[in-house]
Amino acid sequence: MTRTGAGRLLAILVTALGALLCLAVPAQAAEQVSTYVVNATVNADGSLAVKATLTFDGAAPATLTQALSTRVRTADNLEYRFKVSGITVTTNGQPLAATLSETADAITITVPTAQVTTPIEIAYTVPQGAALPTAGDTTTVAWGLLQGLSVPVATFDATVGVPALFESVDCAAGDVSSPGTCVYYGGGTHDSPNPFFHDENRAAGEVVVATLRFPRSAVAVNANVRELWTAERAFSVAPLPLGLAAGLLALGGLGLWAAHRRFGRDAVATGATTPTPVAEFAAVGPDQNEFRVLDDVRPGEVGTLADERVDPVDVTATLLDLAVRGHLVITELPHDSAYGVTDWTFARKHSDDKLLTYEHTLLDAVAPVQGEPVQVSNLAGSVAAVIGQVQSELYDEVVSRGWFTHRPDATRNHWGLIGWIGLAVAAVLAVILAGFTRFGLAGLVLVAIALGLLFIAQEMPSRTAKGASILGGLDALRAGLLMHPTATVQAGHDLTGLSSVLPYAVVLGGKERWLQALADTDVDTLPDVSDLGWYHGPHGWHLADLPASLANFITTVQGTLFSR
Repeated sequence: MTRTGAGRLLAILVTALGALLCLAVPAQAAEQVSTYVVNATVNADGSLAVKATLTFDGAAPATLTQALSTRVRTADNLEYRFKVSGITVTTNGQPLAATLSETADAITITVPTAQVTTPIEIAYTVPQGAALPTAGDTTTVAWGLLQGLSVPVATFDATVGVPALFESVDCAAGDVSSPGTCVYYGGGTHDSPNPFFHDENRAAGEVVVATLRFPRSAVAVNANVRELWTAERAFSVAPLPLGLAAGLLALGGLGLWAAHRRFGRDAVATGATTPTPVAEFAAVGPDQNEFRVLDDVRPGEVGTLADERVDPVDVTATLLDLAVRGHLVITELPHDSAYGVTDWTFARKHSDDKLLTYEHTLLDAVAPVQGEPVQVSNLAGSVAAVIGQVQSELYDEVVSRGWFTHRPDATRNHWGLIGWIGLAVAAVLAVILAGFTRFGLAGLVLVAIALGLLFIAQEMPSRTAKGASILGGLDALRAGLLMHPTATVQAGHDLTGLSSVLPYAVVLGGKERWLQALADTDVDTLPDVSDLGWYHGPHGWHLADLPASLANFITTVQGTLFSR
């Protein structure tokens, strides 16, 4: 049979094997092996039996070492593992006191040879790893018959017994970084049925790798090969992994859109609908208007309907509304100095005005019936115990009004739980896919979809048709708060006309212009400490100071509630 190349497989194995063994071989000694003769056998199960006879040219070195590879990593991120066993070292039929040291990549044989004058025989078997699957239903057996030797070799010869006729033979020899072709090799002919290999003048650490290809039916595969993890492999952009990731992303995005459209979109009543007004500026005379709240809709409820949340601005607006309606007096305390911190107290007043459940809970917290006035600086402690209850009762109120079918916070929590479970599952799948397959991109897409679900969970509360209609009315009210002429609103007794607008302006916008309208009613130079029934200032305070005082109050209360 003529000699043929084993191609890329041989080149990869030789390069990787040499790179490993060059690190395991010590510096070249002055002595050399004159002949290195190998008799090897390839068995039908793919195992190898190797026996090398080393004859020295003159005196042997004090110590001889040879490293036999047990693990080879290639440039294309494959790891080949070999099992080497049954190692014996003899001379003239007598065992030598060789020692074996094993690392993750090689077994190193160390032989004391200072007193040896006869050839040394090193024998071992390779029961697993050398027989690899190749194209055309064939098995390729590749092994470094010379590898990892600590001294040069003048002449190398090998003969390999085979269980059947082989299809091709190849031999690479030389420097580990760029091995060339052996001097000659062949076999498979009538005169030489077994393959043979010959090479010359190999330096310490250089290799001679023999490669034989057999039909799979003649020699079984016993390779132990695994693909090493790399980011490039785990997150492959090959057509199949990339296409699957793109498909998942498209389906996931479509699913999130469909879920929000199905469950998170406000209901729309059948037929033509018009926005339901919440409040209006009703004409009561020439160029005179009165602010009227319809159906007793409170500012905290307005804020909750607008953004589907009970947040500090809604609680602050509720406090102001309770004061304007006569349940509270907010008193600004005297400053310790011109630069001192401003503080306020809440004092309860008697009022026949009806309180809703959440208003009653909040009022009892900030102004107990039998308790001392609560200061804003202590508000966090007063409200902390009940703020959750206030929020819960306010959510119940907007549901009872028919604006939502389910409490917005419960809806967010429900979808948020699904999102967190989905994120945990997606993270596990992403680790598995990235760790053991080429489909890591698909795992990242699953994580992104789960994060998207967590994001839209915050948008899943949906208003009923009635709630959507009220929301449309809020847009009209917001426009009025921002643009309606403040001078046309009747001041009324204790400026209640203008004051009644303020809590709604805090929630919907425009509070600055309504505060200024209240300030503009101050037409004298006398102090206005108690001119407003719901807000009292310190000594020397004027209504003209109200915009600054109340802006400071709103900011402080909201900050206190945020930091609770």
